[in-house]
Parts: sequence; C-alpha cells; structure tokens
Amino acid sequence: MALTSLRRAGRSEMTRAPRRERREAAAMAECLSEITNTAGPVDAKEELLGECESIWKQMEECQSKLMLLGTETLLQSDAKLSLLMLRWKALTVDSHQWQVRNPEIISTNPDALLELGKEELQKVKNDLEMVLSAVRSKNKQLEEDLKSLKVREFNELKSKILKLKTHKKKLLSALGEFLSEHFPLPEKDENIENKNPSSEKVVELITLQDILEMLINKLMTTPHEPYITINESFWPPYIELLLRCGMALRHPKDPNRMRLQAFHK
Repeated sequence: MALTSLRRAGRSEMTRAPRRERREAAAMAECLSEITNTAGPVDAKEELLGECESIWKQMEECQSKLMLLGTETLLQSDAKLSLLMLRWKALTVDSHQWQVRNPEIISTNPDALLELGKEELQKVKNDLEMVLSAVRSKNKQLEEDLKSLKVREFNELKSKILKLKTHKKKLLSALGEFLSEHFPLPEKDENIENKNPSSEKVVELITLQDILEMLINKLMTTPHEPYITINESFWPPYIELLLRCGMALRHPKDPNRMRLQAFHK
C-alpha cells in the first residue's frame, strides 16, 4: 500500500513539470508568433511555428521516457531515495547541457532573421541615443560650471590685484614719508659748493625713494639684468648708505652699476 502511494506521488510530481513546460512552450510560441506577425512575412511565420511544434514533440518524448523510468518496481525501503537520486541525475544532465550548448538560431529564413536583426539594431540605436543625450547634457553642465568657475576665479584674482595695488601705494607713501623725514636731499647751497665752480650746470639730484624704486622696478622687469647705471643725479651718500646696509650690490666688473639685493630668494 505504501509503495503504491509512493508511485502515485512520483507520477504526480513528474507530470507537473510537463504541464509547466507546455505552458512555457506555448507562451514562447505565442511570443514568436507575435514577432513574426508584426515583423516577418507569412512564410517566416509558418516556418517558426513548424520548428516550435517539432521542439514540442521532442519535449513530449523526453517526458514520456522519464515517466517510464519512474514506473519501475522499487523496493519499499529505498523507493524515496531512488526517486530523489533519479531527479538529481536528470537535473544534473540538464544543467550540464545548458552550460555546454551554443546559442542556436531560431530560423534560417533570411527574411525572418533580417526583421529580427532590424528590431535589435533599433533597440541598440535607441539606447545609444539615450546615452548620447545624457553625455551631451552632462557636457553642457560641465561647460557651464567651468565658465562660472573661471568667472569667479577671475573676479577673485582681480580683487586681489586691486588690494595689492592699494597696499603697494600705502607702502610707497609711508616709505616716502619716512625717507623724506630721515634722509632728505642736501640743501641747494651745499650742493653748489660741492660742485666744481667752473661747471655751468647744476645737476638735479634724485631722492632716495626714487633710487629704491628704480632698483625694485629693474629687478622685477628684467631679473636677468637687474643692474642700473649710477650717474651724476645719484647723491654719493645715498649710494654708500645702500651698499653699507646691504640693500644694494655693485657690479663685480663695473663700479658704476649696481643692483638691488635679491631678498626674495
């Protein structure tokens, strides 16, 4: 009695799989039928339906063989274990076949293949157009961000330059006041006495601030040639003061030229 029940349970379990596979095969055939109705000619549709029928018959034969194998006489003690082993072997073989098999072409009809290929190419085209649109939108956003960044950096740099110019003017003004107070130019009478009485023209001396500005500008504009030429308008005490304080250096070969000390190095 127990063996009979086990056999019935096995048959019931085995017949469920064919029903599901019938439904899946029917759905696949219906899907293929819809594809051919919308894309391919009548000959391609009939050919695909014929191939589906052939595949369905092969599946029915395989299921019949499996059911025959399940009806063999089994001992009551190992009936359940043998049934499970049989199902495990069948699933293992099926899994191995799916792993090693190569993709098969549904049909060899060129018209059907052409229509299916057109459909796949259209899907790929639509996907690529979506990607292209996204990339263009991203590039546009990046260009706007870059432009905004450049404008912001330019404004910040311009503001810094204005602040530096203002600070420079303040420093030069303070330096001029300090030098005018503590290092004034000699009086005109003293300047005339130091000159040769026979000289017809009195040289106009420049201030210490002017000398420093000349040295700074020369160093900044032509750092490879920072020397300036000392002429009669340079008051000698100013030159000696700059040299002794280490603020200026004479040219090693020409004593009439000097440069500002490179404090920034």
